[in-house]
Amino acid sequence: MLQYIVKRFLMMIITLLIIVTLTFILMHSVPGSPFNEERGTNATIQANLEAHYHLDEPLYVQYFIYLKSIVTFDFGPSIKQPTSSVNDLLSRGFPISLELGLVSITVAIISGILLGIIAALRHNGMIDYIAMTIAVLGISIPNFILATQLIQTFAVYFKILPAATWSSPMHMILPTLALATGPMAIIARLTRSSMLEVLTQDYIKMAKAKGLSPVKIVFKHALKNALMPVVTILGTLLAGILTGTFVLEQIFAIPGMGKYFVESINTRDYPVIMGTTVFYSAFLILMLFLVDVVYGLLDPRIKLHTKEGES
Repeated sequence: MLQYIVKRFLMMIITLLIIVTLTFILMHSVPGSPFNEERGTNATIQANLEAHYHLDEPLYVQYFIYLKSIVTFDFGPSIKQPTSSVNDLLSRGFPISLELGLVSITVAIISGILLGIIAALRHNGMIDYIAMTIAVLGISIPNFILATQLIQTFAVYFKILPAATWSSPMHMILPTLALATGPMAIIARLTRSSMLEVLTQDYIKMAKAKGLSPVKIVFKHALKNALMPVVTILGTLLAGILTGTFVLEQIFAIPGMGKYFVESINTRDYPVIMGTTVFYSAFLILMLFLVDVVYGLLDPRIKLHTKEGES
């Protein structure tokens, strides 16, 4: 177990280093700087600002300066918001984005699993067809399109839900629905197909022969094995939800990290772009690692350690 964790940790570090390097290269491959003359900054002031933020240094020097800031977790001041550091922006925006992401993934998991179970138990029936139609629509419709339709329907037409901001539980409903629908549909389809396969196994037939109730058969015996494919993709779904909040935060005017990230791209605020990228990359890589560990704990056939004698 320890050997597995150490190996995965080293892989996480290498992956993060690759992401940081690629982001740095892509950012600096675009011509110009955040202080170019087209934005109203004269040459002298531009040179002073670039020196202050080390933008006049060779690229390899800038790269190692930034690696040092990552190790010390001090991403420095924002170029366009000099009164705030990147750490300040992360501390203000990330809790809101995380709250939206966690609420959405919780709604997606619960509703998706229940929908998949119901569809499997009513296989080839009307409920099954309705559930899978909902799932197909959820996968097919992009969340930003769904978000605009939800605003149009519930905020503009019926006027029963607020359209924007993040100040009360009522404000959470529409963005949560828009963000959770896609993952919910994927989980529902996986749960249904896996549950149909598990329900044909011999141990399930034995449980039925013993006279166990359908509820006990499903939730005590079948569900654990049926959820293995769902657990496998949870890391990917969580990554999609947390990065998907960036677009929806703009649509619903939610003051999360999406707001700062999009603004930093438009203004080429290098420290904010790099800080946000590194922070989210580290967080998502950690989530994928935890999903792998949970998957191994759920399935005893998976060994998290290298067997003696194996390489």
